[in-house]
Amino acid sequence: MEATATAKPIVEHQPVTPTTSRVDLVLKLVAYVVLIFVALLMFVPFIFSLATSLKTSQAVTQMTLKNMLWVTNPTTQAYQVARHANVFRWFFNSAFVAVIWIIGRAITDTMAGYALARMRFPGRNLIFLIIISTMMIPGIVTIIPKFIILQKLHLLNTYGALTVPFLTDAFGIFLMKQFFESIPIELEEAARVDGANRYRMFAQIVLPNAMPAVTALTIFTFQGSWNSFLEPLIFISGSKPELFTLPVGLANFHQAYYTDWPTLMAMAVITTVPMAIFFLIFQRYFVESQTSASIKG
Repeated sequence: MEATATAKPIVEHQPVTPTTSRVDLVLKLVAYVVLIFVALLMFVPFIFSLATSLKTSQAVTQMTLKNMLWVTNPTTQAYQVARHANVFRWFFNSAFVAVIWIIGRAITDTMAGYALARMRFPGRNLIFLIIISTMMIPGIVTIIPKFIILQKLHLLNTYGALTVPFLTDAFGIFLMKQFFESIPIELEEAARVDGANRYRMFAQIVLPNAMPAVTALTIFTFQGSWNSFLEPLIFISGSKPELFTLPVGLANFHQAYYTDWPTLMAMAVITTVPMAIFFLIFQRYFVESQTSASIKG
């Protein structure tokens, strides 16, 4: 018998000419220039705030477009005024509340997300549907019920009002459930064969593999807590200024120094810098979590 040879299709590769490589290089340079320009535009408001906070009130009134982002004779006078405005107590309150939010949601959202993703019990899909449905309710609608409940529990004007209603989050449960479903179930089955119970599988197998999603949840929670304004404003009355968070304290501070722009900008810088530092530290984890915790199609 004659051996029959299988004909292989011939794939022609177009040679890369110097013109093609030159065009690609030009397109890359244009893309980098555009990205750098957009990044600089994003930094302009912060640079303006920082430059204004280092000026005197007289220098601000004489500010022109040329010296808007430049400081000739920097001074820390505005930060001295901000220091005497109880800003460090407001900073502590915001940091303390953010830590409680993060711990609470890291525990409740991960456990609820794992239960909805892996455990089978009656009404599981209905419970998940109810949780998801709460995400469609505007936050302003729930403020009055929260206020009444906190009033009945005697938690108004306390740290409990700033933390207890926010210890769990529907979005966090949704995020963790979707991520847990993307983890191969074979890992848990292998642990079950070795005699591990549900709690040990969750703590030693599933949770370490879900750290990208937990990191994303931590970042989102910190941003939400640090920038929260309406709820602390309503749940903490003006008679308790020592419980103000930074956004609320800054709003009240603005009423007293609404014409002192250097001082106001100093307060804005103090409010913004912790968020910027937090993002710079965790930016690598943030990008990884955005990729790893994406919703399955």
